[in-house]
Amino acid sequence: MALQFNLMFPMRAVKHYREWIGDGSLGEVARYCEDAGFDGFSMSEHPYPDRKWLDSGGHHAFDPFVSLAMAAEATTRIRLITYLMVVGYRSPYLGAKAAASLDLLSGGRVTLGLGAGYLESEFNALRADYAGRGKLFDEGIDAMRATWRGEEHLGPAFGVTGHVALPLPLTEGGPPIWIGGNSKAARRRVTEKADGWMPIAQNAEMAAITRTPPLEDVEALRTQVSAQNKLRAEAGKSAIDVSFVPFESGVLRTGGAAEFVAALGPALAAYEDAGVTWITIEPTSRSFADFKTDLAVISEGLINRQDAHV
Repeated sequence: MALQFNLMFPMRAVKHYREWIGDGSLGEVARYCEDAGFDGFSMSEHPYPDRKWLDSGGHHAFDPFVSLAMAAEATTRIRLITYLMVVGYRSPYLGAKAAASLDLLSGGRVTLGLGAGYLESEFNALRADYAGRGKLFDEGIDAMRATWRGEEHLGPAFGVTGHVALPLPLTEGGPPIWIGGNSKAARRRVTEKADGWMPIAQNAEMAAITRTPPLEDVEALRTQVSAQNKLRAEAGKSAIDVSFVPFESGVLRTGGAAEFVAALGPALAAYEDAGVTWITIEPTSRSFADFKTDLAVISEGLINRQDAHV
């Protein structure tokens, strides 16, 4: 299968959404993505970030399930992806209900990107357990999967008896789960509990801070994806989907859509050879009108170009 393309809704647009969207709607944004040939439409999650983080480059976000439901109603084919949902921000049963509802109502089009979360101040504001988020993440996945099978989960933190959550998702066993992050724990979850991985590009300096392996070029990405798939194979599991925000994405901020296409286009084959199955693109368009223009350039230069070679 050829590379698939996921469109991340421009996070910079959320803060000034009414001015950004003009006379349009979020449903129209999703439909433009689908018509342009994108395979996925995704939303991030930050329900209550602190001002210091926002001032240092952070961003606001729509509620992923509300916004993706609007996208679902306006589209028929494109997958609806949380990129990503922080498991520890809510009860896994509420998360399972939201995901199952969206999956059923959208015709089975949900992919659930999940993460442990990293913004301690946001955990604190939500009265969520930052210190215990890792263990709760692991059990949260188990609780959601049990719920989607119509079963009870009996784990130590979320175990319940005498309860059931209907309707079940349309996708048997629940939506595919992708795990975000480069940490050892994230990579373990990819092997043990998930269907895909969302690694993050980072230089050596950032890697030292996060205590995770550097990921600075396609060769490093190839090595890490290969290692993950080897562990999967040893566990008797299939190869993973890998969604990646390409290294060339900085060109979108410093140049524009045409420059980005020129930079990324020649590298697509290398990404695919490295085991990447999804390319995630977040335009920096300053308005819906600019977004339409940028999408046309990206579609013609990347998606249509690739389709012509399939």
